[in-house]
Amino acid sequence: MSKKRTALLIALLVAVAATDAPAQRKEEAPKELQEVGVTEKLDAELPLDTPFVDADGNKVTLGDMFDGTVPVILTLNYSDCPMLCHLQLNGLLATMKRMPWTLGEEYRIVTISVDPLETPERAKLTKQKYLKNYGRAKSPAAWRFLTSRDEAKIRKVADAVGFGYRYVPETKEYAHAAALMLCTPDGRVSSYRYGIEYDPQTLRLSLLEAGEGKVGSTLDQILMFCFHYDAESGRYGPAAFRIMQLGGGLTVLLLGGLLLVLWRRGPRPTPNESDTPQSSTDES
Repeated sequence: MSKKRTALLIALLVAVAATDAPAQRKEEAPKELQEVGVTEKLDAELPLDTPFVDADGNKVTLGDMFDGTVPVILTLNYSDCPMLCHLQLNGLLATMKRMPWTLGEEYRIVTISVDPLETPERAKLTKQKYLKNYGRAKSPAAWRFLTSRDEAKIRKVADAVGFGYRYVPETKEYAHAAALMLCTPDGRVSSYRYGIEYDPQTLRLSLLEAGEGKVGSTLDQILMFCFHYDAESGRYGPAAFRIMQLGGGLTVLLLGGLLLVLWRRGPRPTPNESDTPQSSTDES
């Protein structure tokens, strides 16, 4: 790896690590990182009518990836990325393996290549690698890899979710951040997760939130109620007040159930004299 490429990679990793941190410095970003980053656009609608070509060479639209029932993780990467894309997707894959949820059942993934020169054949190799490594996807359609020869179409989606990237002619690579866009089943941005490693519980709760109640068990819904997202730590943590609310609610239910049982039993009958056995006496 050349010195220039190494320097660019280090700068990108630093940028990724600092994405959620408050601004501390005013220095101008390196030229390679200008226009690179993520501007969050929560609840923004994705351009679902944007046409692409999938890894099997089929003409599809972004909307074909959204069925209205499960949330979708959107990533923007490219197969010939020298390192960052692989680190991000490998980190995502490792987290998916640790999650009880199954790709294709509770959620889907769409990866759009930012490189207009990437072919469907190249994207297919990347797709096969990750699906084989994952090992339990319900179908190949659970993780779609999309390409387009028209950069304007790629930019249309990237701009809609606030994902900034740029081509660096000196290295013939794309400078970009590592970010996941968690999307609702109908194609709106629910939240963002950054970096190359993801906490399984945080990712699952993020998907549960993006799913708007359409995915997850009753226990998952209760778990979502008891946790809230902490922007500083980048994770979901227990919400003390909600846990107290839930505990209080359970106590009321238990007491109500006990009172109902006692009420159904009714008052205990009091013994009367006619039911009391008489003691016999010897006649003289």
